[in-house]
Amino acid sequence: MRGTAAETDQPSEVCARRVFYIPGYDPIHPRRYRELYRKESAAQATVSDYQIRLSAQQATKPDATDDGTSAPRPYGWHVTSEIEGRQTQADFSVLVWSDIVRDSMDSSIAGTYLQLIRTAWIYIGSGTLTRLMRLRKGPVIAALYPVVMLLVQALLAGLALWACIAVWAALLMQFGLLGAWYALLPGWGMGAVAGLALLRWFKRMDGKFFAYYLMHDYAYSAASRGENPPELEARIADFKAEIRAALNAKDVQEVLVVGHSSGAHIGVSVLADLIREGLPEDHPEIGFLTLGQVVPMVSFLPKAQRLRGDLRYLSQREEIAWVDVSAPGDGCAFALCDPVAVSGVAPQDKRWPLVFSAAFTQTLSPARWAALRWRFFRLHFQYLCAFDQPGDYDYFRITAGAMTLRERYKTRQPSQSRIDVTASKYTSVLSR
Repeated sequence: MRGTAAETDQPSEVCARRVFYIPGYDPIHPRRYRELYRKESAAQATVSDYQIRLSAQQATKPDATDDGTSAPRPYGWHVTSEIEGRQTQADFSVLVWSDIVRDSMDSSIAGTYLQLIRTAWIYIGSGTLTRLMRLRKGPVIAALYPVVMLLVQALLAGLALWACIAVWAALLMQFGLLGAWYALLPGWGMGAVAGLALLRWFKRMDGKFFAYYLMHDYAYSAASRGENPPELEARIADFKAEIRAALNAKDVQEVLVVGHSSGAHIGVSVLADLIREGLPEDHPEIGFLTLGQVVPMVSFLPKAQRLRGDLRYLSQREEIAWVDVSAPGDGCAFALCDPVAVSGVAPQDKRWPLVFSAAFTQTLSPARWAALRWRFFRLHFQYLCAFDQPGDYDYFRITAGAMTLRERYKTRQPSQSRIDVTASKYTSVLSR
């Protein structure tokens, strides 16, 4: 390995960096992350008085395939920055699995309600939901939200059905025509049409309600009880190949993997596999940044032995620097929950992750916090955005600045309010 901060006490200055961003469960084209980075980096640069600029990256292409069957290529952009008088170049790649997400989202209303029943049964029947509630109420409430919302929608559709039947029956009675049971069939028909129309309207408006989206999200991991589906395992292998190629580059000082939300547990498995297989002898510094992670939603499931084993393995490795950032203000994340410890797989020689808070109530001004505090999904992406009262967490300094992740946080202490006790009922791991 090159002379890194892990081997010496000298700062490791980064002139060139490769950043691999693994999104959460998101069906949208990865260009949204480029545009988010463009907008928010400019805002942070204004607040923090540095320079940062995006340009096209020639080495990668948009979400497309060579032959229609291979994995989508990473979607990337190039960043140049001057922060604290030091210039840095960074090439970003979004590791795409949005096609898998889209394929997993059942398009039918009936299919989604079947997912609801199956997912609720798995989380409740396995005892996982009870264990999750001991950690953080916020993400559990977020998990229950689509269940409640979809049931409310079904109830309203049922009320529409009942109202149509009642109105039709009243009309028949008015004219003395209510007799045989089949006289009510037109009312049932109108009610069925009205109820279905209402359900379809809710589905079309899910961009505001997020009930279908969240249901598909939780159902994806629950369907296999925490075991990676074959298509996700294949994509993890593709991601591993992309990162390995960057580790062989001679002109890069740091390879930084960023996992957001569900992308955090994917990143854990990618890096664990890379290290097990052996790293290039002369590889750059490796940083792993997890943001707003929801690892327990998967690692607490009965068949998540692969993920639990990867968590245990990665937590011991000196080859990486792993920093986990979350915030109690993010109701969609397991804030300050050490994903290794709470999953019950922390070894005696555990090194990682360093868990600390982005402290939204301190790093966002009172006015900004007031504007965002009830926008739960927006807050879940705040880690990728600008702070108007920034603390020691700055996504753009980390990804585009001249310090490695290890060096930046080598003296940072974990948050005292972190949760690092075993909470999972299932702690078995896959031997690899």
